[in-house]
Amino acid sequence: QVQLVESGGGLVQSGGSLRLSCAASGFTFKDYVMAWYRQGPGKERELVARIEQYGVGMNHAGSVKGRFTISRDNAKNRLYLQMDSLKPEDTATYYCAPLPNWSGTFSGPWGQGTQVTVSS
Repeated sequence: QVQLVESGGGLVQSGGSLRLSCAASGFTFKDYVMAWYRQGPGKERELVARIEQYGVGMNHAGSVKGRFTISRDNAKNRLYLQMDSLKPEDTATYYCAPLPNWSGTFSGPWGQGTQVTVSS
């Protein structure tokens, strides 16, 4: 079954940086678009970034564009999110997910997520 293990979150001051990692197994990693989602307190889960199978094409939500960078290492079945210039509104639990295509969605099972807290 699909297994997704997120790590790398923590407490950081506004303007700081974190690098999130996702270790994936239970599916052919290189065949899937991979994505990062986040869910802040009292908010719905939102798509943060997607990266295509080869790790070249990608897009980021407008709220994080220019600050976050998604990347992947297909040899290691790993997905990353470099988060720079963090803001308090980035505070959320971050999740990774495989998508069958660019427009696809993920129905679970979700990993435990990793908590990012950005202080003012």
